Amino acid sequence: MAVEIIVPVLGESITSAVVSKWLKQPGERVNADEALVELETDKVNVEVPAPTSGIVGQHQVAAGDEVSVGALLVVLADEGEAPSTTVTPAVADTVSASITQPNAGTDYDLVVIGAGPGGYVAAIRAAQLGLKVACVEKRTTLGGTCLNVGCIPSKALLYASEQYEAAHKYFAGLGVMVNDVQLDLAKMHSHKQSVIDSNVSGIEFLFKKNKITWLKGSAVIKAPGKILVDGQEVTARSIVIATGSQSTSLPGIEVDEKQIITSTGALQLETVPKHMVVIGGGVIGVELGSVWHRLGARVTIVEYFDRLLPGFDKEVSTNFAKILQKQGMVLKLAHKVEQVRKQDGSVQITISNVAGDKTETLEADVVLVSVGRRPVTQGLGLEAVGVALDDRGRVQTNAQFQTNVSGIYAIGDVIAGPMLAHKAEEEGVAVAEILAGQKPHVDYDLIPGVVYTEPEIAMVGKTEETLKADGIEYSVGKFPFSANGRARAMGKTEGFVKILADKRTNKVLGVHLMGPHCSEMIAEAALAMAFGASAEDIALTCHAHPTLSESMKEAALATQKKTIHM
Repeated sequence: MAVEIIVPVLGESITSAVVSKWLKQPGERVNADEALVELETDKVNVEVPAPTSGIVGQHQVAAGDEVSVGALLVVLADEGEAPSTTVTPAVADTVSASITQPNAGTDYDLVVIGAGPGGYVAAIRAAQLGLKVACVEKRTTLGGTCLNVGCIPSKALLYASEQYEAAHKYFAGLGVMVNDVQLDLAKMHSHKQSVIDSNVSGIEFLFKKNKITWLKGSAVIKAPGKILVDGQEVTARSIVIATGSQSTSLPGIEVDEKQIITSTGALQLETVPKHMVVIGGGVIGVELGSVWHRLGARVTIVEYFDRLLPGFDKEVSTNFAKILQKQGMVLKLAHKVEQVRKQDGSVQITISNVAGDKTETLEADVVLVSVGRRPVTQGLGLEAVGVALDDRGRVQTNAQFQTNVSGIYAIGDVIAGPMLAHKAEEEGVAVAEILAGQKPHVDYDLIPGVVYTEPEIAMVGKTEETLKADGIEYSVGKFPFSANGRARAMGKTEGFVKILADKRTNKVLGVHLMGPHCSEMIAEAALAMAFGASAEDIALTCHAHPTLSESMKEAALATQKKTIHM
């Protein structure tokens, strides 16, 4: 896949440079990090390296030409592909002299389609780097699914429902006597909405602060560099697709967001269901199932696999299932849904075990379908432009987030990888910096996964199952929260910290947590792994006492059988 090489950001006050000499000629092979061209300004001389190996295409500018920051210099083709022989004018006399003005007469340097975590972060970072940026968003508010009907509102309800349950079940044990605890669901939803409003207005403020234009409407890509926003043409040197994902259903199940709902409907129920059946035991299913179970619903989770949270460490998910059952949830593991139908005001769900020798029918007033999400790529004009999709409908990109169509990039849920907001944010920063000529890096082995239930679950790196499949010898260090002083003081002793370390070098390969505030604790593990730390490095780091994070230190010690408090 071809890689565009552009004039990088050379300094805050530098808007253009002169091509002093070409170091590689068309048709020559270049290695990653090998210098392609030398640029000269009145302040600095720089060599622009190749971000990857490839074959040098036709120079888009000549030695002696003045070029603006962001202008195209050359295109690298993959080895075996024919290099580009087309010259696109990119010299300074055809563009504005200011970095804040777009190239080649376009309206913008960059147009981002979608204002979710990936899109708005890409827009902000690109604007910080001096590009003129617009972001297309069809919602009436910014923030995408995450801020409006996903991550943020779900966490608001998770926290509020946790407090409600604590007032009912746990406060008395702490000496806090609360009589006649009642649920005001409307006020809980009002709290949720106030959190949403605060977050989305914050993104709008950041757009104004960074001089990003919000193009309100739906986008259709008509050609490289040309977009229609509700019929109005907008031009840009680069386009980033960041349209996110949407809930998917199962064949034959018609979602109405009232009785048969997705996560969106689950955040808006006006009454507490008597019985909620959750189809799918992944992150969304167990989180939203937990919300309504705490508020009084009977909850049954139907999961096709033989355990919840299939992508997480098996020991963690197995123990988590036992905790949910102890809390009162009913789990139908290794079961599949045969039919869902409405009947006499209720919903009938026919399920069978995977072996196929046992069938039963569940009756519920609400069914939550949480079987996954699919990328939003329809209606963008990708087929007409020729942007390649994979067999799951995701946009295909190279390591620089480029599609097969020059000038069109994609990030977040619409490309391969975990559908996580923080993954999209990392890619948003990376693609903006690539467009500005920098060389960022996203380490996909260190993207944390978190489940915001009670107890919380968090992980980063390899699971035991993965290490076994890869034939990697490892040691395990575990420490239970039941032996942690702070957890005891909080009355939250379920769960443990588990560290997987290379058996020979003690390098941390994976960390798995289940317990209180694990969503906050996982960052220590990700940071340690980013720097290639051993478990001993964590163990030798002084952790404040009493804290939950001491369990991380103890688990690190346990990889070498040196734990103190066990």
